[in-house]
Amino acid sequence: MSKVRLAIIGCGGNSSGHARRMNQMDEVQIIATCDVNTDIANSYIDQNIPDLAPRPVAFDDVDSMLAETQPDAVLISTPHTLHFEHGMKALESGCHVLMEKPMVTSAEDAYTLAEKVEETGKVFVIGYNTPCSANFYYLREQIRNQTFGKLELIVGYITQGWKNATMGAWRQKPELSGGGQAYDSGAHLLNSLCWAVERNVGEVYAFTDNCDTAVDVNSSINVKFENGVLASIAISGNCPSPGGTHMAFIFDNGRVEIDGWGGGWIRVYEGSNHIEEPPITEEMSAGSPDDNFIDAILGRAESRTSPLNGIIQSELMDAIYKSAETGMPARPKRRSAD
Repeated sequence: MSKVRLAIIGCGGNSSGHARRMNQMDEVQIIATCDVNTDIANSYIDQNIPDLAPRPVAFDDVDSMLAETQPDAVLISTPHTLHFEHGMKALESGCHVLMEKPMVTSAEDAYTLAEKVEETGKVFVIGYNTPCSANFYYLREQIRNQTFGKLELIVGYITQGWKNATMGAWRQKPELSGGGQAYDSGAHLLNSLCWAVERNVGEVYAFTDNCDTAVDVNSSINVKFENGVLASIAISGNCPSPGGTHMAFIFDNGRVEIDGWGGGWIRVYEGSNHIEEPPITEEMSAGSPDDNFIDAILGRAESRTSPLNGIIQSELMDAIYKSAETGMPARPKRRSAD
C-alpha cells in the first residue's frame, strides 16, 4: 500500500481536526468527503484541506461514495446514532474504520459491530484520547502489574458548559445523539474508566438531570466492576466555570491522579510519597487516535482501542440510563458466550 486512501463521513466541526492531522501525514491521501449535501462536503474541503491535490470528491450519499471511490479507510464523525449504520457499511465495503466516540449507542449494536470487525479483519479504532497517551498507558500498566497494590476505588469528574454550548444542535436531539452529556464529552471520562480497569461492569446506580432539556446534562454514576473495583463519576454539563476533568485511581498502597480527557497530566504517589518523575517514556505514547489508526493499518503499531472497549462502555451506558429511568441499580445485559 503506497498511501492509505481515506474517505471522511461527516463534515462537522469535530471532524475538522482529524482531516487537518491526516492531511499532514505522508502516508495518507484524503480522496472523498460525505455529508447530507455536497455543499457542506465541499465547504469542509475548502476550510480544512483547500490545497490538497487532487481535490477530494464531495458526496451526499455514503453508499455512492464507498462504491465510486473504494477507499482503504474511513473516518466516521457523524451523529452518534448513525455510527452503527455507517460503521457496518464501511466494514462491508472492505474499509478500515476510525470511529469517533462513542462507538455506538447500544450494547446490542456494539456486539454486532464487533462481530463484523472480527469477520472482516479490518483495523478498527475508536477516537478516544487517553488510550493513546503515555500517561494513561503507564497507569494501566501499573494497574496490571499491581505496582501500587490492589486497585480499589476510582473517583472522577468532568465539568463543562455543555448545555449552553450545544443548545439547538443535534447533540441535544436524542434521535441523533442517543443521549446527552454522558454520551458526548462525558464519554471520554467513562471510556478512560473502562479502558484502565479492563473488566466487565457488574452493577450501576445512576442519577441524571436533564436541566430542562431533552437529554441528560448532569449525571452522578456509581459503578461496581466484576472484579470488585468501585467507581464514582460525576458529569457536569451546566457549569459556568468549566474545570476540565480529574480522575483519581486509589490503590491500597498508592494513588494516581490524572487528566481523564486526554491524559495530559499525571501525579503519582506510592504509599504517602510523591513520585516526582515516574518512569513514563515517549515510547508509551501512540500520538493521537489518527496516528494510532494509520500506524495500525500499516502494521507499525497495535490499535490502542478495540470493539471490546466499545462493548464494555456501551453496556455501561445502557445500565446508566436504565438505572436513571427506574431509580434502581442496573446490571448490564451481556450476551452469553456461544
